[in-house]
This record gives sequence, structure tokens and C-alpha cells, in this order.
Amino acid sequence: MIRMNWLPSSNNYLFCIAFLSFGCIGQAQNSLQEYKTAYPNFNELVLNDAQNYTISIKDKKLKIIQDNQYESMILSENGIQNNQESFSYSELVKLNSYDAYTVINDNGKERKIKVTQTTEKQAQESSVFYNDIKERQLTFPNLEAGAKKVYHYQTEYIDPYLLHQFIFGSNFPVINSSLEIKTDKEINIGYTIFNDPKNTIAFSKTEKKGKWIYKWTLNNIKPVKYESNSPGYLYLIPTLSIFIKDYTVDGKTIPVLGTEQNLFDYYKGFVKNLNEKEDPDLKALTLDITKNQTNDVDKIKSIFYWVKDNIKYIAFENGYEGFIPREASFVYKRKFGDCKDMASIISGMAKYANIPNTTIAWIGTRSIPYTYAELPTPSVDNHMIAIFKSGEEYLFLDATDKETRYGIPTAFIQGKEAMFNNNGAYKIIPVPVVPAEKNEIKEVVKLAIDKTKLVGSGTMELSGYNRSHTLSRIGDASNKTRFEMIKSLVLKGNNKFNLKEFKEENITEREKPYAIAFTFDLDNYIIKVDKEIYINLFLDKIYDKLTIEKDRISKFQFEFLTLNTIQYELEIPKNYTVKYLPKNCSIDNALLKADLIYTLKDTKLQLNISISQKKLLLDTTDFELWNETIKKLKTNYTETLILLEK
Repeated sequence: MIRMNWLPSSNNYLFCIAFLSFGCIGQAQNSLQEYKTAYPNFNELVLNDAQNYTISIKDKKLKIIQDNQYESMILSENGIQNNQESFSYSELVKLNSYDAYTVINDNGKERKIKVTQTTEKQAQESSVFYNDIKERQLTFPNLEAGAKKVYHYQTEYIDPYLLHQFIFGSNFPVINSSLEIKTDKEINIGYTIFNDPKNTIAFSKTEKKGKWIYKWTLNNIKPVKYESNSPGYLYLIPTLSIFIKDYTVDGKTIPVLGTEQNLFDYYKGFVKNLNEKEDPDLKALTLDITKNQTNDVDKIKSIFYWVKDNIKYIAFENGYEGFIPREASFVYKRKFGDCKDMASIISGMAKYANIPNTTIAWIGTRSIPYTYAELPTPSVDNHMIAIFKSGEEYLFLDATDKETRYGIPTAFIQGKEAMFNNNGAYKIIPVPVVPAEKNEIKEVVKLAIDKTKLVGSGTMELSGYNRSHTLSRIGDASNKTRFEMIKSLVLKGNNKFNLKEFKEENITEREKPYAIAFTFDLDNYIIKVDKEIYINLFLDKIYDKLTIEKDRISKFQFEFLTLNTIQYELEIPKNYTVKYLPKNCSIDNALLKADLIYTLKDTKLQLNISISQKKLLLDTTDFELWNETIKKLKTNYTETLILLEK
């Protein structure tokens, strides 16, 4: 099951709080054989997945109780292996009660077997800090084909701003999924439905015993299909985001959420007293590392890189610490922190250095598809950064990625929106998508023919995200491991590629491209027939394996845009001339721009390749054009140069 019940999100930014609901019991059910016939390729089936809220006013405050219920059936012997389920809770979503049991068929009658093997553990056992998120793990006994896993638990929301989302889907088929909210009439709720273009979710609003009852139901839900390069389930699965707009007590209406201003008012309460007390040691350090800088840009850059190099990123949460940045002085003393802490110390140090227009900002990563206008609730954010305004330009300072250089945002917030305090009022600004030319992979490769081998030397330079992501993967690998990693980077032609030597430059200089100089030979690559030599100069066939499946459902996401430029220069052997030179090719559409250009000058033949991406997230409507473009590239990749002996 897909789960995000107060557990860390996939990118480890624990500012994110998300929920996946589970089901209920009660409707007439088919037999095991009927279900196996209807779902022949699945080991398990979710029969009911339901969540029920009771929202009332007690002692002039909101009281929110959430009941979660789940029931699934094992359909095959392989399904027995999935004998564990879990749910989470924390200081802000307290666990009131839970129950779990297996239901088996005992001579034609259903019999419950209570779950007795249950453990509570920290959500991140390997953490070096306290984390109050608990995970309750349940192990279901006596599972067999036809048995059911049933559990339900009740939680209480301490903070009414934290109502989140209900997800209508699972990686198993779901027979019934529903969300019901019962409220006092003095409470006004809001909701937004995503990924339901055909309005398949049934909705009703009724009145019962002086309460409003809202209900959303979706039946017979197909399982979520895992697809590579998917931007995430929030882009695909029907999702219902709920929030409380306001409530009335003693004739006074108290706003909660529903507007960007409401959300900002909630957020700013967490940072209103941040970094007011001066820390002499941190101030002295800040003045020391900026003393040789003559302008604010160079000063903030020095601070940004110091934080990257000296404060270790660790994501964690403890109640409202999931929202409140820690004091810069505290982060400085213990030398580690999460995204909010890094934003805090950058902005705090900027204050000591008298750098204006530097503050912290709330932002969502690309795993969250919503804008503030679409969903002005905490569901839209799961990250914090610092921002610096230089002239009319905003710089996004995210120190959680150690390698990313100053001047570009981290890759996972490209195209998103940031909210921050602008002289007491909220301001929302877009984060740009870094253009492909700033993430260039540039190669120059000189080639010569030595009998049956192709021998060569080359240089590779990686800029922008290609630089930072490559160095992050290589890390501190050494000796044979590092050699093999470099070899995979510069690999040419086929598996006969033999890397002889390499030399790296600018490993620690973030402002410069990471560079590799290398020499190699490539055996069994050229073909010689009588007086003719056949060579395919496309030793790198960019995107040739990136054809998108016709039945793909989800969008296709690239981590970042890339410009690949490669120049192959072949020294034509003495006594040979060019018999056949392939045609040049140029492609320019909404997704890619490509130029494949041959140039012959004296005894040197060059193939200049330039392929640049234009779109970070491909919609399903883009797939046909993408595949047509790749097909055209592949056709040119097969073109072979022919040399003829004089």
C-alpha cells in the first residue's frame, strides 16, 4: 500500500505531512473464487478503504476525531507473504485506539483471530536524533487464500490546520473507497478534488441530527501501476484535499484556511521570533568568512557555501518542530539540521553580515503538483529554503544538496512556488526551471584508427545539475570503484571500451565544470572489407533507449534539462579518402532541439552533435511527438561513414 501517514516523505523533507486512508467493512462481498476470477493477476484485493471524520466544537475549540478502517482479502498463496500492515501517529496526530484481526473461513463461518504480534517503533530507527513519529506495525496470523486482514484505528488531530488528503487508490485493486466528514453546523469546510476529470467520485451532503454529513465514494478502482520517471502518485491518483475554512463561536467567525493569506498567517506564527537573540560566536564567524567580500552577492555566496560544507543535512521532526525552524545559534552549535534549520542559519548569518533582502521561504518539492492558488493549505508545502533578492532577481538558497552551486535552485524545486514574508505581507514567487544550456555535458573526443582498433582521447565537462548530481553519486569512492564509475561516465561505443587513464579537475570548485580528461581504445568497432572501412561515429547514442511505452498512464518527468554537445574528430588514415559521408540532420520541436553536423577539412572529419531538452515534464499528449523524435534520431544514429583506400 502507498502510505504517507506522518511518515517521512520520499525525499526526506519532514516538513511534509501527508496521509493515505484505509478502508471499512460492511457491504455484501463475493466469494474468493469470484474475486479470483475478476482479479486473476493479483495476490490481494482491498475490499474497503474508508476514513471518517467527526469535527465538532468543544469548549470553544475545534475537536477533530478521525476513524480509519481497512479490509483486504488474500487471493493467492503468494499473497500470504504480505502479512504486515502499519499506520503512524505522532504528537500532533495522537493515537486514541486501534484493533486488528484476521478473518478466516471456519467450516463455512467467519472467525476472527486477533492480531497479537504488534510493535511500536520510531519511524526512522537509524536517526541520530529524537523523532516522535511512531509506527504501529501489525502482523496478521493464520493468513491463507480467502482470509481477510482487518484493522481500524482512531486518531485525534491536535491542530485543525493539518487535515490533509484522502487518496482513492492503492497498488492493489480497491472495491470501495470512501471519505465521510460529519461536522457541527457552525463549522465550514472546504475541499478540492484532483485527478478526477470525469467526475467519477460520487458526492453527497446531507443533514442528520443537526449535523452536516459530507461523503465521497469511489468504487472499483484500478491498481496504481508503477512507471519509471513518474512525477508521483499525486499527479495521477484521484485525491481529495480537505480543510476547515472557518468556524463560529459565540457569534464570532474564526478563519482557519481557504486563502493564501490564511495560510501565511498560520506559517508566520512559527517564525515570528526567529533569530532575535544575537549569538556572538556565530556573528564573529560570519564576519570572518565575509571579511574579504566587497558586495552582498559575494557575501551571501560565502555564507551559503559555508553552511553546505559545515552543517550536515538530517531530516527530522518532533511535533511542531516539523514546522518551526530552530535558532541559527542552536544549528551552529550542533552542526546539523533539517531544511528549515539550514534556511534559518543562512538567513541568520545574512543578518549578521548586514545583507538585506534575505529571508526564509516555504516551498513544495516537485512531488507535490499544487500551486498556492489551487490549494492554500499546508499540503502544498514540504520544504523550506532561504531566498536572497539581488536587484530584481531572486536566488533560491537550498543547502540540503551539498553539491548544487550558488545561483541555481536545487533540482527538486524547479518550477515550483515559494511563499515568504515580504515586509509583513506574503509574497509568492515562481522558481525558474534551469535551462538545458546551464546543465551542459560537453565532450571533445579525438579519434584515430590503429589497425582494428579505434583509439582516442577526450575531455568531458559537466556543468550545473549534471556536475552536482554526478559528484554526489561518485562521492568519496576511490581506487577500482572510482575507476569503474568514471569508466561508465565516459563509455564509448560498446562493451569493448577500454579506459586507459583519466584525470579529474574542479572536484571541489563548484563554480567550475567538473572535468575529466581520458584516453581509451575500442576494439572490434570498425569494420574493414577489402579497401573500405566502415565507422559509425555516434559513439554515444543519446536518448536512443528512451522510447515511451504506448500504454503509459503517468506523465514522464526528467530530473532536469540537459544540453549534450559532443565533437568527434576522426583523423583520416593516410591513403584513405571519404567515400560516403552521412547527411546532416536538424530537429527542432517543442520537446527537443538536435543538430547532427558532419564537417570535412583536410584529413580531419568532425561530427558535431548538439541535443537540447526543452520540457521538464512530458504530458501524455507529448508522448507521440517524443517517440517520433527519438525514432528520427535513431535513424541517423545508424548512419555509417565509409572510407576508401586510394
